[in-house]
Amino acid sequence: MRNIAVNVALLLGLPPLLLGVINKTKALLAGRNGPPLLQTYLDVWKLLGKGAVYSRTTTWIFRAGPIVSLAAVLSAGLLLPLASNTSPLGFAGDVVAFAYLFGLGRFFTMAAALDTGSSFEGMGASREAAFSAFAEPALFLSLAIVCVPAGSATFSMAFGTLPWATWGVSHPTFLAAALSLFAVLLAENSRIPVDDPNTHLELTMVHEVMVLDHGGPDFAFVLYGSAVKLFVIGALLVHLLVPIPADGGWRGAVLLCGGEIALAVAVGVVESVTARLRLRRVPQFLVGAAVLAAIGLAALYYRGAP
Repeated sequence: MRNIAVNVALLLGLPPLLLGVINKTKALLAGRNGPPLLQTYLDVWKLLGKGAVYSRTTTWIFRAGPIVSLAAVLSAGLLLPLASNTSPLGFAGDVVAFAYLFGLGRFFTMAAALDTGSSFEGMGASREAAFSAFAEPALFLSLAIVCVPAGSATFSMAFGTLPWATWGVSHPTFLAAALSLFAVLLAENSRIPVDDPNTHLELTMVHEVMVLDHGGPDFAFVLYGSAVKLFVIGALLVHLLVPIPADGGWRGAVLLCGGEIALAVAVGVVESVTARLRLRRVPQFLVGAAVLAAIGLAALYYRGAP
């Protein structure tokens, strides 16, 4: 019960900090002071106190988009073990539900953008649908690498069989899964080189253009939901790279928080040293991630995985 409480507390409280770490890292590498680490918390709090304006052309779909998207990523976070191998809502086959919850949130975000009747937001929704079609195979193949050794599509069992004792011999396949998941993380969270979350240029916007008409509490849900998505996918990546103890405790919480912060720093470094890809190059980037995961999965079977 204590581990579950720690998982819920980390899921609700830590995500906005990661966006602050990314922005601070980018600012330091550019020779600037940058915004405070807690700026995202302040932005969410300020937006929650504002009112929302709705166009007469929109329906309940537009209002439901941010709420369902946030609920979907929070539910995915409750399925994933964070600081231990126990998740609050884990069940047999939760890996499949985890992936499809992200799809549900993405669908309602695109539906809300289309509901405005704006061709501009429809353009962003079209790009999001196209990129997600290439990102999902990479995600499923990476999850397959995690689940095959355990013979189970359940996170708690899969994390319990990660071969930490034979890192140099068996873990290259999991390293391939980690690299593929890192590419998925950049795509799902609209980070460079797939998208620039700070841009406002019409020809380059993907996620940002879909949420332009949201304001007040709705935009707070969007901002907080994006931070939760980054945290959840990052937690999955941390479990692949860091030996988090099965019984959790303070050591598990420290390792998870340290891994998440290190991952946020890595994202900030990547965004500082790379440029945004052209739109026609993004599918190639995501297909490359899927191919890398497929090679890792084939190598895992070649080594005699069940």
